[in-house]
Amino acid sequence: MNYVKTDSSGNVQVYPYLLSSLKKANPLVSFPSPISDEVAADFNVFPVTKTQKPAYDHTVDLTVTPVEINGAWIEQWTSTPASPDEIAIRTNEKASNVRFERNELLSDSDWTQLPDSPLDADAKLAWALYRETLRLIPQQADFPWNVQWPPQPS
Repeated sequence: MNYVKTDSSGNVQVYPYLLSSLKKANPLVSFPSPISDEVAADFNVFPVTKTQKPAYDHTVDLTVTPVEINGAWIEQWTSTPASPDEIAIRTNEKASNVRFERNELLSDSDWTQLPDSPLDADAKLAWALYRETLRLIPQQADFPWNVQWPPQPS
């Protein structure tokens, strides 16, 4: 459970806030174990009800803040457009991760193309086509966000 620490006017000071932080901030106070929400409220610390994270993609920045509604605190999600630099960084990172995964699949299937491979000619050709499809992944239209991975030959 996440908590919010507020000032005496109800303004958010820290979110998320842990009850262990409440103990550390008040070393001379003997807290019950576990700390009840009622005791925490005496220190302006309140439980925050989680809400479902909205769907988003690499072009959006999501932030979550607690809001008080009718005496209860809940998470509120805010979506803002990401900057072009942030989008480029995320895209480059994703592309790097996809290429790494692709390279691992290629490496794991290297044995299929060796002259002493136990595969027959048809199986060897199927693996060669699979490997060529892997190499073409960066040319896919929605790369790196929607990659169509080829099925591994059986």
